[in-house]
Amino acid sequence: MKREMELLIVAAGNSSRMGIGVNKILLPLLGKPLLAWTLAAVNQAETIRAITLVVSEARYPEYTEFLRVYPSALPVQLVGGGATRQESVARGLAALPEDTAYVLIHDGARCLVSANLIDQCAQVLMTTSGVIAAIPVKDTIKEVDPTTNLIYYTPPREKLWAAQTPQGFAVPLLCAAHAQAQQEGWAVTDDAALFERLGYPVQLVLGEETNLKVTTPLDVTLAECILQQRMPH
Repeated sequence: MKREMELLIVAAGNSSRMGIGVNKILLPLLGKPLLAWTLAAVNQAETIRAITLVVSEARYPEYTEFLRVYPSALPVQLVGGGATRQESVARGLAALPEDTAYVLIHDGARCLVSANLIDQCAQVLMTTSGVIAAIPVKDTIKEVDPTTNLIYYTPPREKLWAAQTPQGFAVPLLCAAHAQAQQEGWAVTDDAALFERLGYPVQLVLGEETNLKVTTPLDVTLAECILQQRMPH
């Protein structure tokens, strides 16, 4: 495999659901910051040539120190994020090298992603305009009226997949999609939703059950258990 793919890590959130008041990606997991595990997986991938880390500009000193203590074998550039994930991705895209044809986008809080999944997404992306990692939904999902809490629909479970990251896209199309979203006032929770709205194909790659997003204190406990199981005994 060639190292020709740029990877953008989105990590500019305020971790409100964690209830800690600081960015969760610097929380310790088995003695190392969560972000260190994410970067380790990216560095082990065989398709990534460079990393763009989108973080809160006010916390640049913390991340500069982090990169000093936990250096990356791949080059890392820091980019200031925005008020939303969508804005942070747009800023990260603007900072990519001009010759970038494809980019993988990964949530910094998904620290258990495997290098193999990153490489799978990168390889599939070379054959299409967009790709996401996802897993089949195991629970029955209910659509509920938010004003009454009454159920009004149960979508067929066999058609439902839970989106993960990495997600990857052709850069010219993604940049144009973000520009149109800003002009039209569209708000989305992931970049695949922009492609769906514009009719661009997005290919699914089977994700990993362990590729959870660390969002709550319980997720921290689960992540540590998974990491411990992966360590040689």
